[in-house]
Amino acid sequence: MARAAEVPGLGMLAVFSDPLSPELARTLDLGGYRWKALASADEASDAEPGTGWSGAVVDCSVDSESGWAFARALRKRDSVGLPLLVLVTGAQLSDLALRDELFDDFCLSPFHPTELESRVRHLLWRIDGGTRPEMVEYGELGLNLETYQAYISGRPLDLTYMEYELLKFLAQNPGKVFTREILLSRVWGYEYYGGARTVDVHIRRLRAKLGEEHAGLIQTVRSVGYRFGQSRWGH
Repeated sequence: MARAAEVPGLGMLAVFSDPLSPELARTLDLGGYRWKALASADEASDAEPGTGWSGAVVDCSVDSESGWAFARALRKRDSVGLPLLVLVTGAQLSDLALRDELFDDFCLSPFHPTELESRVRHLLWRIDGGTRPEMVEYGELGLNLETYQAYISGRPLDLTYMEYELLKFLAQNPGKVFTREILLSRVWGYEYYGGARTVDVHIRRLRAKLGEEHAGLIQTVRSVGYRFGQSRWGH
């Protein structure tokens, strides 16, 4: 899997997942996080960056014993209290109270990518400060402004540069109606000869890539232009 470009200013996350979950890797990549998969606490110690780990994600859903042992080892060697999130199954919830000193937050597995990415982001922002990627979010749509990546319901969107810029502009101004001329000026940045058709083509492509369920996020305002807002299925 191709990993996203590393986001400047983000620390390195220690990740324990045996075997490594492709969905976990993809979610962290889409969030713009730098991370390293580790098989043991000893490996975490050997591979630790000079600035230390910024946090840890520990998957206890498959191999519970190894996962909790990894979390316990990190807690013992880090007196400051490394921000740590664990992945657990519903059947493991009753055990959390017995181990509440070993983690700061948890997420149920199988997880929804958007929920997990939000929990990791909140954990690091709350405890470590300054590690939050700059994001534009609207419902299940997320745009990482530092990695130029976009996703909907945890699914990455394969957008061209101008499609991304148009979607970003609309998502940053929900509820506002923009004429095609204003969109050309604000997104393309110049008077584009051939005009309105360019906007219409990009809107059509964006709706197709958002998928049927979310295409209604971009609404046509008859005789005026376009507005970004609630999808038809999001009421």
